[in-house]
Amino acid sequence: MLGLSLASASNTAIFNPSSLLTKNNLKSSFHGIRVKNVSLPKMPSFSSSPSSSKLSSVVMMAKREEELKEIRAKSTEQINDEIIDIKGELLMLRLQKSAREEFKSSDFRKMRKRVARMLTVRRERELEEGIKKRLSRKLDKQWKKSIVVRPPPSLRKKQEEERTAEAAEAEKAT
Repeated sequence: MLGLSLASASNTAIFNPSSLLTKNNLKSSFHGIRVKNVSLPKMPSFSSSPSSSKLSSVVMMAKREEELKEIRAKSTEQINDEIIDIKGELLMLRLQKSAREEFKSSDFRKMRKRVARMLTVRRERELEEGIKKRLSRKLDKQWKKSIVVRPPPSLRKKQEEERTAEAAEAEKAT
């Protein structure tokens, strides 16, 4: 008969099928291999210090709080204008992505988070005024319909640069 023995420095596992066979029952009643004292080795940590992750989260919280203070200092109209500008920038990023131009993919998340924070501040102000959820949605729908479509700041800047370059070329030609 065959036997199986596994051994390491601290662990031993033995399987002997002949001990399971009896004279009356010639079938094997194998129930698996029994292994004792198995412990997995500890994986090395790759961080330089255990508090480095806590430190980065504290810095992120401080930046977020600073940004919220900046947003809360603005008027509701300024917040609405900035939301429109950021959504225009998001559209430009999506166009760049579809055209396979170079862009920073992290900007998507940053802009969406900023819009969400601004909308949160705007809703907080509505709650302070006592505006209920249903009326808030109605006002939001009216606000969205009243938006005048305009190019985002980055596109406006690009268009101005092109105009100045064309004007400079026109001056050189004359």
